[in-house]
Amino acid sequence: MTELLHKELSERIIGAYYNVYNTLGYGFLEKVYNAFAVELKSLGINFQTQKPIEVYYKSEKVGNYVADIIVEDIIIIELKGIFVLSMNTNY
Repeated sequence: MTELLHKELSERIIGAYYNVYNTLGYGFLEKVYNAFAVELKSLGINFQTQKPIEVYYKSEKVGNYVADIIVEDIIIIELKGIFVLSMNTNY
């Protein structure tokens, strides 16, 4: 298994994710995952949401990026919502 960078913080973030997932489940759009920010805050983890970042390539600015969440100014988290359709195929 690959060693995690910032292992202790990464494990706390993963734990926060599972706390939200175990409560809300999956299949929500990204906006519902504001619960993740609530969980990070309750754990005393410093973060910023919708943080703009300038992107450079070979010392030249090539664009802008907005990170969903940046934790402790070192870990970027991108939240992805999915649409889940459950159908009963037993007629």
